[in-house]
Amino acid sequence: MNAIQINEAAQALYRVHGGRAEAEAAAKVRENEQRGAAEEAENWRAIQAAIRQVRGPLQS
Repeated sequence: MNAIQINEAAQALYRVHGGRAEAEAAAKVRENEQRGAAEEAENWRAIQAAIRQVRGPLQS
């Protein structure tokens, strides 16, 4: 995934899940790691990081 796709996915996930978006992305990381899909897991890690930026620093 490129940076634009990652950012778009993060924003979409945040719109749908709100404060749970980061946890949803973390679950996808774990699922993909368990399946042995390293590249997909890495994409989800990047999405998770982008969600932190979308969410902003004041919301934990």
